[in-house]
Amino acid sequence: MGRNETPASERIHIGFFGRRNAGKSSVMNAVTGQNLAVVSEVKGTTTDPVYKSMELLPLGPVVMIDTPGIDDEGGLGELRVKKSRQVLNKTDLAVLVVDGQEGMREEDYQIADLFRKKQVPYVVVFNKADLGREDLVWEKRRSDESAHPSENCLWVSAVDKSGIEELKNLLGSMIPSRKERDLLEGLVNPGSLVILVTPIDKAAPKGRLILPQQQTIRALLDHGCMTVTVRETELEMAFKSLGRKPDLVITDSQAFGKVSAMVPREIRLTSFSILFARYKGNLRQAVEGVCGLDEIRDNDTILISEGCTHHRQCGDIGTTKLPAWIGQYTGKEPRFVFTSGTEFPEDLSPYRLIVHCGGCMLNEREMEYRQACAREQNIPMTNYGILIAHVHGILQRSLEPFPDICALLQKRGRA
Repeated sequence: MGRNETPASERIHIGFFGRRNAGKSSVMNAVTGQNLAVVSEVKGTTTDPVYKSMELLPLGPVVMIDTPGIDDEGGLGELRVKKSRQVLNKTDLAVLVVDGQEGMREEDYQIADLFRKKQVPYVVVFNKADLGREDLVWEKRRSDESAHPSENCLWVSAVDKSGIEELKNLLGSMIPSRKERDLLEGLVNPGSLVILVTPIDKAAPKGRLILPQQQTIRALLDHGCMTVTVRETELEMAFKSLGRKPDLVITDSQAFGKVSAMVPREIRLTSFSILFARYKGNLRQAVEGVCGLDEIRDNDTILISEGCTHHRQCGDIGTTKLPAWIGQYTGKEPRFVFTSGTEFPEDLSPYRLIVHCGGCMLNEREMEYRQACAREQNIPMTNYGILIAHVHGILQRSLEPFPDICALLQKRGRA
């Protein structure tokens, strides 16, 4: 992704699903006007989900996702089908591609049922219209149930491109409405002075800032704020150099303890992780979930989950620092399981606590899915920033910029 492009987490995710050789890849290529996915007459050509961020009129910034066939067979095929179902957890809008010469089959009905269960808007596309249209595709699955939602069905041909423009327009009309969100809502005003503390360690991407820092800087510019960006090693020097006290300090979570000791108590302090938890709507659950840390016992299993798939190095926050802080705080010896990217378990029963990253690389739907899994299975779930602030005894302070959440904390006696 280019540095000035819309982040994938902020784009509409459109997933193409269907049986092998229904033409998923060909239809997606026709919609985008690019050869994004390999096509072949051989069944099962798509073995892993293919992602492509792009601008697609009239939709705007999107992520197009081509998935393996939902009827794949064998042990490896089952893993591919699992990957397709994982994609559905992040899909804002689904396209079910059906072979127009064969009509709807049981696997098509099953995935359509799953769309409805997960409340994912979808369209049924009967491909291969250039070979003729068969009435069989309109038959009923059962006597009391239609084979498809007739208002969101159409014929297309990935070969001669007939119906493709109509499909693009239909997708554009089905895009879920989103409330305009403000990362810094209620935190700053035009002219506010904000210090960003961004440690540069081995895990930091060479030559650039991580996504939460980039997005925060852009949001501060949009609000007309003045921004000072420093490492934690230059923070005290920054305070001495400024002619006024900053209105807000935002720090990387792993430097929370050190930064809190340097920032005067009257200055508001929070972290990028907490900021993004509120932005993605999971701050309240994260604050409630951190209580689970006090219930940890020896040999309990804690899941530490990251949304991105960066190369882990010595001193990594997820696999090294968090387990160490948890051990020091609880005085216990729990076990840890680590996941990243799309690998979030469906069955959470083995875990006593879930600690999730800020989710900057995950879109809103996938973050909501993970939160819902934790709630439904009654497993406490918190995030990096909240847990780190809690173990350093500064949770209340880190939440003071958010009065409603701070009040919740005080009400629960966690201050």
